[in-house]
Amino acid sequence: MHTERILSWNVNGLRACEKRGFRRWLDRSGASIVGLQEVRAQPDQLPARLLRPRGWHTDLVAGERKGYSGVALYARRKPDRIETSLGEPAFDAEGRLQIARFGRLAVANVYFPNGNGSERDNSRVPFKLRFYRALLERLQRLRRGGSRVLVMGDFNTAHRELDLARPRQNSGTSGFLPEERAELDRWLSAGWVDTFRRFEAGAGHYTWWSQRIGVRERNVGWRIDYVLASTAAMRFVRGAQIHHRVRGSDHCPVGVDVDPAIFG
Repeated sequence: MHTERILSWNVNGLRACEKRGFRRWLDRSGASIVGLQEVRAQPDQLPARLLRPRGWHTDLVAGERKGYSGVALYARRKPDRIETSLGEPAFDAEGRLQIARFGRLAVANVYFPNGNGSERDNSRVPFKLRFYRALLERLQRLRRGGSRVLVMGDFNTAHRELDLARPRQNSGTSGFLPEERAELDRWLSAGWVDTFRRFEAGAGHYTWWSQRIGVRERNVGWRIDYVLASTAAMRFVRGAQIHHRVRGSDHCPVGVDVDPAIFG
């Protein structure tokens, strides 16, 4: 059966990732749609090969603060439209959201906030939780309107103990706090499907590793990057993956393979 691949990757700085082969990876990915997070660049800081690569329709949402946040979308097919606002200036200023419409499919490419403040003190957790709730409300409206919705990106939260290598040591760390995990519970209780877990129930599957020497090689990681599907979209999902062998960032790409009828 023919499927189309949709991928998500926190590149931890697109310019740095490009030096490690991003563009080569993009063209060889086999993907129809690729969402990037933590682009950390303004449009005038990127070369044409990244802003307007041949064969791709592109859209970049930069944060107002230079070198921070930002998301980008690369698509083989032209989106019908792209929305980038949650309607709250504090969220929109950070360039964290794209909702691209492709027929009946809506793909939300999202860089969820980290709960760590400048002093690594969990001071941004309330902001992060408000972002989660505002986005959920926005996407629930899309579902009620008949869209098939995929929401993908760096959620900055590991959901369960098997989603990180050292849960006990990180019980007080943003990314694994009870209130953060409860937000993911709310999404799943509302009918969203963690696509990777639909196909793989085991431990040891991670998407982010500290950049300390040897950590990735020992697979001491966290699964904080997801593709969630609405129930209507899940009917078209044929597989889900974590591409852990892909380097270029402290995260690796994640994705789903979908029946092309999802667009119809």
